[in-house]
Amino acid sequence: MLTVCVAGEPLTLLPEKAAYLAERQLLLIADAHIGKSMSFRRLGVPVPQGSTADNLANLSALIARLDVRRVVFLGDLLHSAHAQSPATQAAVAQWRELHRDLDLTLVRGNHDDRAGDPPAALGIEVVDAPLRLGPWALCHHPNARPDGYVLAGHLHPCVRLKGRARERLRLPCFWFRDRVGVLPAFGGFTGMHPIDPQPHDRVFALAGDGVIEVPS
Repeated sequence: MLTVCVAGEPLTLLPEKAAYLAERQLLLIADAHIGKSMSFRRLGVPVPQGSTADNLANLSALIARLDVRRVVFLGDLLHSAHAQSPATQAAVAQWRELHRDLDLTLVRGNHDDRAGDPPAALGIEVVDAPLRLGPWALCHHPNARPDGYVLAGHLHPCVRLKGRARERLRLPCFWFRDRVGVLPAFGGFTGMHPIDPQPHDRVFALAGDGVIEVPS
């Protein structure tokens, strides 16, 4: 992991596609898209099972490794209304029982609007953007705001890298611009969107268990 200064405060970038505010004991997760594979299967698309279990296990591993007291989901926690299926909800409820002491907040994203809020029994605070926290405005859509530095998701950003032997590689990344920072999609079945960084942007690619700054 790598700690950088964003809006005057330290932000730790994790190779697990999440960010951590150590001083606040807060974990930021963008675009988990829980229930996405279930949603595709409900539509007749034959995709592998297990993405929900993998996402929740990865989140539990981060919580166990770090001193996390609060998790803020930067939108698109659930993929669609199909994610409200009994099987998916049972898996999420079981995960929540393991982490009852955690404060959970969801900043609604566009998929959350369609999926509906999580069941009240999960004890997840649900708010509209922005969620103000210190110098930051926590959002789903990466649009600049006058009331804080925006940390968001939505884009599922990746950076394209080229090698000397014409190798081409796409890696998920964190993308920091003057007034907006975009986190990679946490979900393991979400796809990626190539970004077009400008000269003064900072981009950090995720490769294996490392976080590497990509030279401009």
